[in-house]
Parts: sequence; C-alpha cells; structure tokens
Amino acid sequence: MDQFYDYKKYAVLYVDDEERSLKSFTKAFEDQFRILTATSAQEGLKILEQHCDEIGLLMTDQRMPGENGVWLLEKARLLRPRIIRVLATAYSDMEAAIAAVNTGAIYKYVSKPWDPPQLESTLKRGLEFFIVQRERDQLLEEKMSVLHNMMIADRIVSLGLLATGLSHHIRNSLQAVRTFIDLAPMKMEQEKADVKGLRNPDFWKEYYQNVQAQLTKINDLLSNLCSASQNPGFTFSDSVQLRAVIEETVAALQPKLAPRKVRVVNEVPEHLPPLRVDKAKFYRLFELLITDEAVSLPENSCVTVSAQMAPAPRPAAQEMEILVRDDGPGVPREALRLIFDPFLVRADTPLEYGIHLMGCFFIVHHHGGRIEAGSEPGRGTTFRIRLPLDPTREPPAGTQPDFLQKVLLNQPLWEKLIAAD
Repeated sequence: MDQFYDYKKYAVLYVDDEERSLKSFTKAFEDQFRILTATSAQEGLKILEQHCDEIGLLMTDQRMPGENGVWLLEKARLLRPRIIRVLATAYSDMEAAIAAVNTGAIYKYVSKPWDPPQLESTLKRGLEFFIVQRERDQLLEEKMSVLHNMMIADRIVSLGLLATGLSHHIRNSLQAVRTFIDLAPMKMEQEKADVKGLRNPDFWKEYYQNVQAQLTKINDLLSNLCSASQNPGFTFSDSVQLRAVIEETVAALQPKLAPRKVRVVNEVPEHLPPLRVDKAKFYRLFELLITDEAVSLPENSCVTVSAQMAPAPRPAAQEMEILVRDDGPGVPREALRLIFDPFLVRADTPLEYGIHLMGCFFIVHHHGGRIEAGSEPGRGTTFRIRLPLDPTREPPAGTQPDFLQKVLLNQPLWEKLIAAD
C-alpha cells in the first residue's frame, strides 16, 4: 500500500523539549518523511501557524516547560482540524493521554520510549488518513462546483427558451410603441402652438427621451438574453494577446467609464503567450465584465486587470489565470454564490438583472475555463478567470470522463469518512 502514497507531500512536525529525542526522531525517519521539529509547545504553534498548509501530522511530547503537549494539540485542532495529532507520552502520563482522547484532541498516542518500526507504521497510517481526507475535501469541492455549473447551465437553457419565445412578440410590441413615440414630437409641437401658457414646454421632450432610453434598455436586455442562450457555436480560430484585448476594450468603453470616473489599470504582462479564442465572444467577455464593474462601483473607483500563467500538470493543459480586481465596497458573502445567477436582482442597481455576469460565465465556460468571484466587505471584489491557452486541446473544466468516474467511485469512501468525522 505504501507505494500509493507520497509520504513527503506533507510534513511531520515533532515537538519535544529534549534535543536528543528530536535528533533521534529526525535520524530515524528523515528518509521516509519530511520532518519539522520544535523544542517547545509555543515554538511548535508558531511553526503550525507559518506552515499550516504544509503539515499533515503533529506529534508532541506531553511534559515540557511552559505549555504542555495537550495544550498544543488543542490549539492545532482549532487552527487546522484536519491535521493528524499524536501524543507521545510516558506510562506515568496515561491520565493526560486519556484526557486528550476524550476531548478529541488526538488521533493516537504512543508510549515513550517509542519503538521505531511501530512508530513508522503509526506515522504512515496517520499521513494516509490525512491525504485521503484532503482528497475527499477536494473532490467534494469539485463536485459542488460541477453541480453549481449544471444548475446555472439548466437555468441558461430555460432562459434561452424564455428569450426565444418572448423575443419575437416583445420586439413587435416595442416596434409599435417606438413608432407611436416617434410620431409624438409632431403632436407635441402642434399642442405647444395651440396651447398658450404651457408651464413646462420641455416636459414632452424629456418624456420622449426617457421613453426612448427605456426602449433601448429593453432591446439591449433582450439582445443579451438571446446571445447568452444561443447555441455556443464557438470556433476558437483566433489568436489574441490578452493585454491588447484589455487595452482595446477599455478604450471602447471610455464613454461609459468616464462619467462615473472609473479607472481601469491594465497590468497584463506583454510576454504572456497568445490565447486561442472566438475573438468576438472573447472581447464581449471583458466588455460585459468591465461594464458590470462600471455600473456597480461608486465614482472614482479603480479596476485592475492582471494575469499570469497557472501551474499545469502537462503542456496540453496550460492555463492562464486572469484577475479582475476592484477597490469597491465588496459583495456580501451570502450573495457571492448567486453572483452569476441570471435571475439575481442586484440591490445596489435594481435595473440590472445579472445578465452581464451570466454572459461572462457562459463565454468562459464554452472556452473550456471557469470563473469565480471572491469578495470581502470593504475590500473590493475579485473575479478569477482560468482559461486554457487552446480550448480545443482540453475538454472544459470539470467535464473530463476521468473526473466523473473519480466522483462516482469515491462516493462510498466519502460517506464512510464523513460518518467517521
């Protein structure tokens, strides 16, 4: 079984006030494990705080100057509950070991002096359990992401049916209204000539302009509904440089950005490789995203666009990570999971119905990528986009057959591990 696990992927932290014990432990196990050591509970806690994402197992002596081992194990449980915790204690400390077990602070205890072969087995089983838990958590997160994407895709299909069914009738009705409104100015001029003492001679003119603006808004909404729900038909025949795309998009959006004094800073490096995309839809992605920012942010806000290559397991899976960050008020945590929902009514701009961000989600998805949003109140919102350099070489994220098979095969394992928590 050992060959299935990389025991050096996560470190083992051993805490003991006896230098000789630490040296013996390191010498005995450094070939099999990645070892970290500390001489006190306080020092061990500092190492945990600094390297908590790298440590899979914590083993500590009980009796040490200052805080004891149980104190450190309980702190570790609060800091990183998944870390496997082992108490090393002499027979006379059995009461402390029992107390630690009863409070849920430890996975196992070992007696001192420890037997190297037996302790090696304990460390391996502990790290195996930690690795399985991490894989379970990652799979659950991926599965929830896939389910969320499926729900949005289902809503997009429903929205497409709605848009297709209503678009024709609404556009015909709008055309009739527009024709009527276009005739209104002549009627207004006649009324102003016939009626003396009109208090507000510009009333009808303002009314006419407002109605025309609302008609344009409805037409734009219908266009976005249709474009977001159409069959993708993406060709991926264009090669573009991201920095140039952002520059051109921002220049085209200046009439919308300038009145609100929203600045867009382009920090995309020039040396990044080109992306293979459907050019029209790719430009539309950033047009929609920056437009949504311009509508949502207060005046004098700043939006920063940056990018870098993401780590890739193989050349065919090369991805670019794009960050679009703003310095606005942020989005409440409970609203983040609905931010790409096409039926979401934004509280700050009630006339916007999430169509822009839904369109972004749709375009990114069909380029084989994924888009996520993160935010903290008062610290702005960040959109994180991961796109393959060439979407024709890799299936869209989260739809690979091996991933789905992995999901199905591990369902019983998840249930057992959850029951054991």
